[in-house]
Amino acid sequence: MGEFELIDRYFSQLGAQRADVVQGVGDDAALLAVPPGQQLVTCVDTLVAGHHFPHDSHADDIGWRALAVNLSDLAAMGATPAWAMLALTMPDVDEEWLEGFAAGFGALAMQHGVALVGGDTTRGPLSISVSLLGLLPTGTALRRSGARPGDLIYVTGWPGDAAAGLALLQGRLQGHGADRGALEFKFRRPEPRVAFGSRLRGIASSCIDVSDGLAADLGRLVAASGVGAVLRAAELPLSRALYALAGEARARDFALGGGDDYELLYTVAPGARQQMFQLAASAGAPACHCIGEVVAGRGVRVLGERGELPIPRGWDHFHA
Repeated sequence: MGEFELIDRYFSQLGAQRADVVQGVGDDAALLAVPPGQQLVTCVDTLVAGHHFPHDSHADDIGWRALAVNLSDLAAMGATPAWAMLALTMPDVDEEWLEGFAAGFGALAMQHGVALVGGDTTRGPLSISVSLLGLLPTGTALRRSGARPGDLIYVTGWPGDAAAGLALLQGRLQGHGADRGALEFKFRRPEPRVAFGSRLRGIASSCIDVSDGLAADLGRLVAASGVGAVLRAAELPLSRALYALAGEARARDFALGGGDDYELLYTVAPGARQQMFQLAASAGAPACHCIGEVVAGRGVRVLGERGELPIPRGWDHFHA
């Protein structure tokens, strides 16, 4: 199978069919219609086999994950996703693998109304780059730079589950049964909080998605805002499955430093807390957990029952 037959068979009609796609897959570039009064939001992520997912990962999980990590970035900005570009590098043409990859990518794209409008395919070690474009009303984007002393810090979902799932797949954590399955699923099929992110516009003072570890990503948020943060270790939400397989201390380390959660970490002024909970319910978001507060100063501190706790570094591609 040649490159262009491959594109036509697996990717030419992948994802949602949108009226604002003037020209999609099949030309030198895509033509997209941006509605008046909207800003274009764009992001890009690359996944490399053996670094971002195990080599033996199922193709449909890889396809899902490749889009999910980008959807999470748009969710953190409060944007609604619209169009995707896919650059796929693979060692050879494996039609069974391509069918699975397209199925996983396409299922999540349809769920969020995303059209695949272009990209590239080439031969080489397996890696996937996705560029995602979305829309939001002009001037309403959530940013990392709006947190203020006195704001409350919230996180959605159950941080640490995905990192523990990867540790199970790699043999660094042991477990079995339903708990193991639940944690592995959180790594294989992250659920970006797109609907909730768009509802946080005008409510959250700042927002970031948790991709490199909760503590590390909170550090980036408070650095952008010029403030500090205090987290209470006792308030970290630990899922029953994570607690059961990892124990309290290791579960806390997964939650603080594990990464791969793709949950939203955000700040809210105390007076906006009730409205935020109402929005969370209407968006079908998981529980929103208050884990600390924004303070004057710099950096992140994690307080345990017996004082301050060490903070995991989080994921960094180029750290030794």
